[in-house]
Amino acid sequence: MSKNKEKHNVHESAEKNHPSSADHAPAPNATSVPPAIPAPAEAADLPAMLRIAMQAGQVEKLAQLQDRLLRLQADFDNFRKRTLREKSELFDSANQALMLELLPVLDHLQLGIQAASAHQADPAFREGLTLIFDQLMGVLSKFGLSPIETENQAFDPNRFEAVNALPSATEPEGIVLALVRRGYMLRNKLLRPAQVIVSSGPPPEQNAECRMQNEECGSE
Repeated sequence: MSKNKEKHNVHESAEKNHPSSADHAPAPNATSVPPAIPAPAEAADLPAMLRIAMQAGQVEKLAQLQDRLLRLQADFDNFRKRTLREKSELFDSANQALMLELLPVLDHLQLGIQAASAHQADPAFREGLTLIFDQLMGVLSKFGLSPIETENQAFDPNRFEAVNALPSATEPEGIVLALVRRGYMLRNKLLRPAQVIVSSGPPPEQNAECRMQNEECGSE
């Protein structure tokens, strides 16, 4: 019986010297992070959603850039047209000033040609004046200068300036009878009106005869 008691004491001593694994388990830490919760199924599509959002943002940004580009192109086109128009207007203004200064020269050459013809001047002199006038008109016509036609034309207040009105047995009222000073156009713009003499209609005697003839025809 003493042997059984000794075995029991040895067994208790071994249990005291070698505690159980439960005794060696570390105590849970109150501040430790809990294990991660598995992500839901929608989280798997997050990269695709981000890509779609980024693409949508890029498309919107591209549309804004295209709109800005179109606006810049329109502004540049308007600027180019305005610059060309201003340049053309400046060129026409300079031409107009030059032409106005040269018109008296043309007038004097024409008067010289008419005087040479009226006084039967040397033919070579008259031909020389005519040649100078024609050459000068040829140069100026390249820059848009052109004379206004007046012969047998109806009076046009937009191009003509009537300096006198005379009765005419052949031309009805309002028809140009004679040119006093030539007028000119600069391209489609009036540079100087033509000074003309217009018909005021048949002379009074002819009007009286016409009235008498009409009365005689009516009495018959």
